Amino acid sequence: MGLADRLQKERSFHDQWAAGIDVDGIRVADYFEACTAPENRFILNHLGDVRGKLLLDLGCGAGENSVYFARRGVSCVAADYSPGMVEVALKLARANQVSVTGRVINALEIDFPDNTFDIVYAANLLHHIPDPAIALREMHRVVKPGGQVCFWDPLKHNPVINIYRQIAQQVRTEDEAPLDIAILETVRSLFSQVNAETFWLTTLWIFLHFYFIERVNPNRERYWKKIILEHQRLAPIYHPLERLDQKLKKLPFLPRLAWNLAVVAVK
Repeated sequence: MGLADRLQKERSFHDQWAAGIDVDGIRVADYFEACTAPENRFILNHLGDVRGKLLLDLGCGAGENSVYFARRGVSCVAADYSPGMVEVALKLARANQVSVTGRVINALEIDFPDNTFDIVYAANLLHHIPDPAIALREMHRVVKPGGQVCFWDPLKHNPVINIYRQIAQQVRTEDEAPLDIAILETVRSLFSQVNAETFWLTTLWIFLHFYFIERVNPNRERYWKKIILEHQRLAPIYHPLERLDQKLKKLPFLPRLAWNLAVVAVK
């Protein structure tokens, strides 16, 4: 399959998903402040004060990220390869009474000049890209010197989450490929400073709980959305496991077995 065909499949999948999204049900703050959103809490901690900055939300999806940052005084460009998702992001911005610019953009060829943005943010994007290294170079190109590139994505090394991926085929695109933790070598070759952390080891028990105890069909409900939507009821389970994860991640061989990797890098 050629690159154009693969990209078109990704676009079609996400356009179809976008058509069924109800923005009235999206609680924007939860995607950054919920206990079950450790990746974004990590990113916010390293970004610091973002007021007045220009941010490219690359692979914006439904626009939760753009709207959250716009609420914090950021000028946001919500960009996605899926026109349907860009429309949803703009609709979500209107519903939250913030201003966001929408653009249809290919992350392999970002249609902006060099050194344009203070921040490039990408959530769950790189594992949909045929060559993540090209996208990272493009993100590096369009961010200003001293600016920050931040992203989080799933890793490929955990056997439990890989079984889940095999089961949940209907809510995933066919060609997506979780990252190898060695992607950090590419990031460090491009940027002057890199902060990275992995998340979800024993906390992945929640996925097992969904499947084996609550009998939640992973092809009808996206587990990675469910953990955000239901973070309040999950908190008593999540918090002690997160504390255990913090201890386990000190062992050198365990971080690679985490579900997600989060990175904040400075150009």
